[in-house]
Amino acid sequence: MRQIKNIILLSIVFLIVGCGELDEPKENSVEGGTLIVDIEKNALRNILKLGGQEIDDKTEIFGYKAYKINYTTTDEEGNSVQASGLMSVPKGMGEIVEKQLGFSLISDDHGTIFANIDAPTVLPSIKALPSGSSVILTAFGGFVTLQPDYIGFGDSNKHYHPFILKKSLANSTVDFIKVARKFAQKNSIKLNGQLFLTGYSEGGYAAMATLQKIETDDVLKDELKVTMAAPMAGPYALESMAEQVLLTPTLSVPSFMANIGYAYARAYEEDLTSIINEPYATSLEKLFNGDLNRTLIDPELTTTTKGEGENGLFVASFTNEFLVDKNATKNWFRKAIRENDIHQWSPSSPLRLVHCMGDDVIPFAISQFTERTMKTINPTGNIALVPVEVALTKDVNTTQRFKHAECGPVAYQVTLGLFAKERKEKIGY
Repeated sequence: MRQIKNIILLSIVFLIVGCGELDEPKENSVEGGTLIVDIEKNALRNILKLGGQEIDDKTEIFGYKAYKINYTTTDEEGNSVQASGLMSVPKGMGEIVEKQLGFSLISDDHGTIFANIDAPTVLPSIKALPSGSSVILTAFGGFVTLQPDYIGFGDSNKHYHPFILKKSLANSTVDFIKVARKFAQKNSIKLNGQLFLTGYSEGGYAAMATLQKIETDDVLKDELKVTMAAPMAGPYALESMAEQVLLTPTLSVPSFMANIGYAYARAYEEDLTSIINEPYATSLEKLFNGDLNRTLIDPELTTTTKGEGENGLFVASFTNEFLVDKNATKNWFRKAIRENDIHQWSPSSPLRLVHCMGDDVIPFAISQFTERTMKTINPTGNIALVPVEVALTKDVNTTQRFKHAECGPVAYQVTLGLFAKERKEKIGY
């Protein structure tokens, strides 16, 4: 349990430690990007200790450099968008790794955010500090970690965020992987060819969408070979999940569902008031403009799923039509989310569906359903469900349960173990 506690602390430590420990990198000009974090292992170790992490001097940890990289991607409407992402590179792994064997690459799609300051490139740019999963994957794992901001955050924050829309999420991830590999080559960062995909919550969905895009595109599947994908707690079966949500009287996190309604109405050029009640529909553009985080947005919305006017988030007639129109002949929203389902296919790359059994936002059953569907399509596929609590305790009968918010850090710990094992077997370290 001490190990679990330590990893959980990693997710919050940089929210409570100020930036006074570090100065911004003085030599921050590199070809194709900007150095925004340059931290030595001892400085990082001290920051973790100040944040309450139980870490001793024997614990292996690496310093790292993090670069902001600008690139071009494509949105849902097919328009070019100037986007940004963070590339974190470990330091101090030794010449054999850094010059001979090379680094393995993890594409890590971040979970749901609402405030632009929480984007991977933004907070480190302000505080010159590493944050979140890059600490777990790069400082503790020794992987080069890529984190796209997504369209709607970072350098593209004037664009609406296409929340849980597979085309633009996959585009922003794939395009960042491609430009980051070129950046590495230009700046003498040796990569060994291994490419891992992961991400949590919305990031889990984005990672799965990325894997699907790579494997179903004739050019990409030759250009980008995926070593293993381990999406975490993603809403892969959107239609099924939407049915469950709309049948539930109350919403535990109304901002999530409101954001899906807002993004889908924008992407499909539909009237938002056809699905979201006033006064909420009019307020969403301001609530989702990147200035506010979830704790400020949720109180502005109702937790009642459906009703009339301010008595429900979703229009009652829309909800009733959605639940009746199983063939998606009338209800535009059912048709749209069906187009964005990403569970009805089967990858050739090894796939591990990492999910907490106690998830209270995206049910564990979604990953169970996804695994069953994919194995039905391809019974010989290398696909497995990984319950986080079982992976941590090594006990199939464990009573340990993590909810969605607390699951993230421990899910990353499990995923890091999967990737590190594969790297050890194939690369040797």
